[in-house]
Amino acid sequence: MSCMRRNYNRPLRSGVAAAEFAVCFPVVVLIVLSTIEACTMVFLKQSLTVAAYEGARTAISLDASVAGVEQSAQQILTERRVQGGTVTITPSRLDSVDVGEYVEVEVSAPAMLNSVVPISFYRGRNLSATATMMKEF
Repeated sequence: MSCMRRNYNRPLRSGVAAAEFAVCFPVVVLIVLSTIEACTMVFLKQSLTVAAYEGARTAISLDASVAGVEQSAQQILTERRVQGGTVTITPSRLDSVDVGEYVEVEVSAPAMLNSVVPISFYRGRNLSATATMMKEF
């Protein structure tokens, strides 16, 4: 007789861990990738907000030019490695803005170009931020 006795009252569990892993692993990977993508989009939105603010701050200065505003906003986008960013300034002629009038700077970028994961949950969307400031001097 063998020194190892088998307990026939306990069910066999061979392969259960592999089956649980096969079911749970894709869900865990999807959660991790979606969390990374969401954090990336939060960073992108914050970058667009900072760029719009800096552009608007430049736009209300005395010697403001459209090129200077665009350069100021694009510099922030470049430093934060934002791809495909566009800057829109309203009104388009800054020399005609009088004291007490508002200048609006909108900065936008496509989510797909700025995604870090191979599957983009924000496919086809553009994120944008707007900053509005009043010319005071």
